[in-house]
Amino acid sequence: MPMYSDKTNAENILHLSEENRKSFVFGAENVVSALCRAISGKGDNAHVAIEAWYGTPADRLAKAVGEGLEKAGKKVTLISTTGLFIEKAALDAYKKKFLTDDPGFGWVNMDGRLEDILDGAKVDAVREQIKSTDGIVILYGSAASTKLLDGLFDMTLFMDIPREQMLWKMWDGNLIPFGSDTPDAGYMWKEYYYCDYYLLHFMKKEVLEKMDYYLESIAFDTLKLIPRAAYDEMIKALVSQPVKQIKEFQPGPWGAYRYRDLFNVPGLGCNAWNRLASPELGLLVDVGREENIELPLMSLMQYGEELCGKLLHEKYPDLFPLEIWLDDGYFPEPQPAERISMPIHNHPGSDYVKKHFNEPLGRYETYYIAEAYEGANTWMGFKDDADLEEWERECYRSDNIVPIEKWKDYIANHVSNEGDLYLIPPGTVHGHGGNQMVLEMDTCPSIAGTEYSFFEYDFARKTWNDKEQTMSGRPMKMHLEHAFDNEKWRREPYVKEHLRAGRHVTEWNKEYSRDEYDTLPEMPFTVERLHFYNRAVNDTKMKFMHLVTLTVGTKVRIVSKSDPTKFTTLNRLQSAIIPASFGEYEIINDDGGNSTLVQLRWKEGV
Repeated sequence: MPMYSDKTNAENILHLSEENRKSFVFGAENVVSALCRAISGKGDNAHVAIEAWYGTPADRLAKAVGEGLEKAGKKVTLISTTGLFIEKAALDAYKKKFLTDDPGFGWVNMDGRLEDILDGAKVDAVREQIKSTDGIVILYGSAASTKLLDGLFDMTLFMDIPREQMLWKMWDGNLIPFGSDTPDAGYMWKEYYYCDYYLLHFMKKEVLEKMDYYLESIAFDTLKLIPRAAYDEMIKALVSQPVKQIKEFQPGPWGAYRYRDLFNVPGLGCNAWNRLASPELGLLVDVGREENIELPLMSLMQYGEELCGKLLHEKYPDLFPLEIWLDDGYFPEPQPAERISMPIHNHPGSDYVKKHFNEPLGRYETYYIAEAYEGANTWMGFKDDADLEEWERECYRSDNIVPIEKWKDYIANHVSNEGDLYLIPPGTVHGHGGNQMVLEMDTCPSIAGTEYSFFEYDFARKTWNDKEQTMSGRPMKMHLEHAFDNEKWRREPYVKEHLRAGRHVTEWNKEYSRDEYDTLPEMPFTVERLHFYNRAVNDTKMKFMHLVTLTVGTKVRIVSKSDPTKFTTLNRLQSAIIPASFGEYEIINDDGGNSTLVQLRWKEGV
């Protein structure tokens, strides 16, 4: 799955204490030297754990530190955690429950912990080996910080990586999974999203409480070392101010070309969608040094109440429940609907994902039309006279291999205009119809960031081949059983009456106005807009996290009213996450001209 990124204006600027700001260490050579000094300070028989997320170069770091210590006259023993895991057959048996026979989805390993797949006898043997070995001992790799070895280590390091950087390694077949010391090209994405992610996630929660150093570990040569005190100050600062993320782009069969005018994405051949705010996206942090820090957004969930608000933190622990996508739809020349439309699909509600996938929250969506071009349209609901049983039969007959020649006889089409909002509750058949830029504001059902879309029909078309930069890839797989099990069979009149949201003004003054879109009881969030020329005011009320996107205007500043040093800037079609703890803030337009900020927030808060 090809992914591209754009770091333009993604920096989150922090003002850290001078002592902590100076303590960051950049580059492999400097990091290794700093660690050698720190470990030497623990004595000639120090025990060190290097805990590691998937995709981080723990082996290279351990080897380099070991060599550095030996040059300083220290005796060093390196031990990999690879040998601590149960045998592969037992690992496969453990994962089978979570991979399931479902070709498109799995069962979340919510209660899993790394200790589940460690061999107790092997762990005991390593404990005795470490205790009886003269000199410095370094245990490195995933599970190095296991609670089964608590009390054994004088120093604990944690090697982390932004999720998109790790995913690139997984899609390229370069990921080394648990219990292996070489990449496994056959490693399944389902293993990560439904099993291994959760083992790593809960390991990270534990190691963050006891680590001495955090390492940004995208690549060995660019390692960055952060002492615990500096890391804690950095994370606390991030959850006290607006944060932006590194945008991610993916080509696809309906991929379009407006991105060429708006973003800087070398190599991207077409753009089906890009994510603006998501638990899977990384943060770029300016700590006032010569290099920035990259880390996962999920690192901020260490302070989930401050970020998401008390209600969400308690109701959905560990879940970042909202995300924003931008679906491209511009074509310089007219194209057929079968080229420019998304697949015809629907999404599941909370009851469905809990029953079938062990996820905590369903997929509730909205389409906000950020730009509308000639022919802007959205597919949603079934035509009033459509034979619904026949549509289901046609989809099964086609299985996205044989074209459904008269598919337009079934699916209702709606003309879009800029500023329209489509509500998409679970079970509603729909699809972006092209010739428009869609700002998707949705729930995120999964701690791991798994996206739940059930495809019914994708026009039997080929998809994007990124190597050849052509539409020559295999047609997309459908999810017909889930799609029709979940289908609510809503028809066109229902869509027009209930799902094409109206809006009403809730606040007006001479500086700005606010309007709010109509909603439905089952939709857990609300969408509002602020319209202003120079300045607007907003407030999280210390309980609502805001996800905001600038859809009209060129650039604005979002500034805390109580502490102006806490701020961020947004370019057009860029999003920011405003922590619930941020309170009152101003949105300031220094460039002049009309501006619109679209806001997504949970309906309820405490």
